[in-house]
Amino acid sequence: MSKPNFQKFIPPNVNAKLFGNLVSYEIETKDLIKTCATLYRQHKLPLKIITAFDERGKGGAFKIMYVFGVPKDNFFIAPYIMVQNEFPSLTPTMHEASVYERKIMTFFGLKPVGHPDPRTLILHENWPNDAFPLRKDYAWNNRPAMAKNEYKFNKINGEGIYEIPVGPVHAGIIEPGHFRFSVAGEEILLLEGRLGYSHKGSEKLFEVLPLESKIKLSERISGDSSFSHSLAFCLALESLANISVSKNSGLLRVIFSELERLANHFGDIGAVMTDTGFNFGGAQGGRLREIVMQINERLSGSRFLRGLNTIGGITKNISETDRAELKVTLENLAKDFSEVIDIAENSSSLQNRLTGTGVLDRQIAIDHGVTGMPARALGFDADARRDFAYAAYDQMKFDVALEQAGDVRARFNIRVKEARASFEILKQALSDLSDNNEKLASQNYSFAKNSYTVSIVEGWRGDIVYLVSTNDAGEIDRVDVRDPSFLNWPAVGHSGKGNMVPDFPLINKSFNLSYSGNDL
Repeated sequence: MSKPNFQKFIPPNVNAKLFGNLVSYEIETKDLIKTCATLYRQHKLPLKIITAFDERGKGGAFKIMYVFGVPKDNFFIAPYIMVQNEFPSLTPTMHEASVYERKIMTFFGLKPVGHPDPRTLILHENWPNDAFPLRKDYAWNNRPAMAKNEYKFNKINGEGIYEIPVGPVHAGIIEPGHFRFSVAGEEILLLEGRLGYSHKGSEKLFEVLPLESKIKLSERISGDSSFSHSLAFCLALESLANISVSKNSGLLRVIFSELERLANHFGDIGAVMTDTGFNFGGAQGGRLREIVMQINERLSGSRFLRGLNTIGGITKNISETDRAELKVTLENLAKDFSEVIDIAENSSSLQNRLTGTGVLDRQIAIDHGVTGMPARALGFDADARRDFAYAAYDQMKFDVALEQAGDVRARFNIRVKEARASFEILKQALSDLSDNNEKLASQNYSFAKNSYTVSIVEGWRGDIVYLVSTNDAGEIDRVDVRDPSFLNWPAVGHSGKGNMVPDFPLINKSFNLSYSGNDL
């Protein structure tokens, strides 16, 4: 990787250090808001993650790192501050920082001074206020005493206003999540989600598991994004080991990524139609998804494409016979899909039900850093496959799917457009895949010591971000994962406002966010 041209993004007098694709430098706490505002507003760099590191063993303090991406140039600017117990909150001036700061407060015990919503995040009220699991001196297998704290939901008071609690246990197979509706009649005035019921302690487990198990753990952050999560983690490890993957490995990663995208988009397209009562579309979506899941199992042995990503590439090739069969299957599947969508687009009752439902305000999306499909449904032209190209995506030609209305119909149409783009990407990747027996994975590697790296993969929900650091022995020391659901869940509540209570299942399905990916 060539040295990034980062000088224009940082002050001339700072001592910046380059870690592969990440440029990091310390700033004074008093300069935090100004520094981040310059990167965010003046340079228009997207905020990708804010995370903390317990470095008390090195210098007696915690490090908080603010990571901004540089699209197209594919590197990251990461100013950081060193703190003891508290840090200034960016939220009043950059609301996108809100959930990151609440997470740091909950898991590290560092107070974001000036934060407008100092409630815990993910960990529930039975967790003690003085137990911070991502501190280094907290044992991964420690079970704390049961606490009896109270989580206070936001409320609207007034005559005729009442609350409807939904969940966390639902009448289906979905994961647990609690939703609190404040309504006047049937109209939703306030919708607030409470998640964390499927918290698994994943970031703590990344500290203690052996390397092979760490990769398996990444596949289980969010089950329907197993390949994308493990790919993001392996990309980070490859950066730390300074490994370049083979051309065929990159192409195979593109192929499996797009198969994962197709399966999930087909399922969601059908599920959205089911929630409107358009049962024909629901059945067809499920049928198309099952075809892709069977392709996945035939090619990899796993319906969810697990066990494929490894450090330095991929574990399984696609034979010439399987490639020829896959090309024919995909051609037939694309025609099949187009016929289903033609019928759906000609259903006035379906289109009327989708149009104008669950509109997400553009400014709300900006304030919360909404990513992926909901953002593109509002016209935000961002896609990590192009902007932070990885695997072999720099060799693929495709259009980023965009809509403008920000309603359920727009999010539905984004899925349709992305599915069609996936067929084109798969056709290109399969044609470029060679028949040689080149090595698909690296066996010899070591990680840079006391280093950091960031990787981004465009999962089917949006961009998945991994920030990985090593210690002075070159061992993985910290892994912070940001699934797109972490940023997008608050947007579901905002898009519900003004709709009727029966609209919620349809609105929620149009986002179809991950509980597990959020809860970590």
